[in-house]
Amino acid sequence: MDRFERDESEGVCLLTVVGPRKDEGNSPTGIVGRCLARQLLAVGRQVRVIAEPDQCGDWPATVEVVEGSITRPLECARAFDGVEAVFLAGARPSTVQDVLTLARDAAVRKIVLLSSHGPEYEEANPPETWFWLAIEQAVEGSGLAWTHIRPSAVMGAAVEGTYPATGSDWPDTVRADGVVREAFLDQGHYPFIHEEDLAAVATAALVGDRHTGTVLEAVGLPLSTRSRIRSIAAALGRDIDTVELAPHESRAIWRRLGWPDGAIDVTLYALEEYGARYAELVRWTLDQRPSVQDIVGRPLRTYDDWVRENIHVFR
Repeated sequence: MDRFERDESEGVCLLTVVGPRKDEGNSPTGIVGRCLARQLLAVGRQVRVIAEPDQCGDWPATVEVVEGSITRPLECARAFDGVEAVFLAGARPSTVQDVLTLARDAAVRKIVLLSSHGPEYEEANPPETWFWLAIEQAVEGSGLAWTHIRPSAVMGAAVEGTYPATGSDWPDTVRADGVVREAFLDQGHYPFIHEEDLAAVATAALVGDRHTGTVLEAVGLPLSTRSRIRSIAAALGRDIDTVELAPHESRAIWRRLGWPDGAIDVTLYALEEYGARYAELVRWTLDQRPSVQDIVGRPLRTYDDWVRENIHVFR
């Protein structure tokens, strides 16, 4: 038995992938899903994907791709046939019950939910305003085995165009002008996890039972804005100029790029908050049990690693 403690049942793992969303808390499901598919294939699992039209390409040859959207699950009900476990990413509160009904009817055993970092804060607001918390509670009430994964921002978000807004225009401005312009350049920090590490957490939850009924905080340490820029400059082998913006100036740029105000608000708040409370939030991250390193059984990939792997987007 491998380190994931695989079960005797070796059914299909169904992954759900949606197009990029800029709303706060959304992860890049396409990038994470492709990493996850490769990792599941490597441990001998069959993989099927429900993918929105713009996400149907670039999958490993043995992955079965079903065009559709998990936001309209009744249109792709047959995709649940023969499925043992579902990696549920990109769900919406309005249709998640339909997803769970289809899963129960198909004798799916387990739901691993890609949630968001901090949905417990939604409890302070009226239930009709909940998003992530509503999805989590629906999954918990489904009668199926479940695991919630609450990730920090994913490094590959800058490539796919999903939350957070920080860094989202850097590939364009570094290529065009060799410059980064952003608010909180000197004090800003943001927590990131490499998409391969997030996928490894999901793999462990999908193919083993150790994490059933738990919330996994798949969080990386807060990275300073300056350190992220230095990583890109080092990989390029040249300096990158920087321009400190006021928050309202970054807001204007991000709005022009299509970011909704909610995502901008949370991005600016987090950049400032993680800088102001750096030591406290580092300790919170290090105190999480199980840690991401505990789950995946190896050191985590760094932002330097990610930049070297993706430096072409900045050239």
